[in-house]
Amino acid sequence: MEPSRLVLYTNRKSPPCRAVKLTARALGIELFEKEMTLLRGDKLMEEFLKVNPQQTIPVLDDGGIVITASHAIMIYLVCKYGRDDGLYPSELVRRARVHTALHLEAGVIFSRLSFLFEPVIYSGKSYFHSDRIEHIRKAYRLLEDSLVDQYMVGESLTIADFSCISSIATLVGVVPLDESKFPKITAWMRRMQELPYYEEANGTGALELAEFVLGKKEANASQFL
Repeated sequence: MEPSRLVLYTNRKSPPCRAVKLTARALGIELFEKEMTLLRGDKLMEEFLKVNPQQTIPVLDDGGIVITASHAIMIYLVCKYGRDDGLYPSELVRRARVHTALHLEAGVIFSRLSFLFEPVIYSGKSYFHSDRIEHIRKAYRLLEDSLVDQYMVGESLTIADFSCISSIATLVGVVPLDESKFPKITAWMRRMQELPYYEEANGTGALELAEFVLGKKEANASQFL
C-alpha cells in the first residue's frame, strides 16, 4: 500500500523518535519530519497541540489518522505499509517475543535512561546518582542475557531491535559499556551499525543526546565554581 503524506512530529535526539525513523527507513517510507523542541516558544506548538494534547513525541499523522507512542507507530507502519511481516512477525510466538523485548526497552532501558538524565537536564544536578548508574549497568546485563540470537528476536531484524538500539546507543555514550562483560550487546550493536540508514536515522541523534547530557552536567557543575 502506498503511503499518503506521513507527518512525523519528532526530535532527532529522542530515542523513541529515532526508533520510528529506523522503522520507516527499513520500510523505505518517506516521512515529512517536523522537528519539535517542546519548549515554550516552539513555533510548531500550537499546531502540535491540536494533534496531540498530551504534548509527547513521537506523533505520526497519516492523512488525519493520528498515532502516538513509538511502539504503536512502529507496529502501525509495518502492518500498513510493510511488504511482509518480517519486522513485526505475525507468527504468535515470535510476535510475543517482540513484545517482550519492547517491554524491556520501555520498562527498563528507556525508563532508566530517563531516570539518569532528568535530574541533570531539568533539576540542575551536576552529577549522576551512583545508584542510577548501577541501574543502567543492570539494564545492560538484562539486555545481554536477552540476546540469545543474532538479534533481539531470532536471526532477523525486528522493530524490537530498533526500539532497543535507540536507547542503548545513547546510554553507552554516558555509561560506557565494558565489551568484555557484554560481548553480545557489543556484537549486536555492530550489526545494527552496519545498516545503511543507521547513522542518519539513529547514530547521529544518539551521540547528540549523550553529548548534550554530558555538556549539561558540566555546565551545571560550573555554576558552583
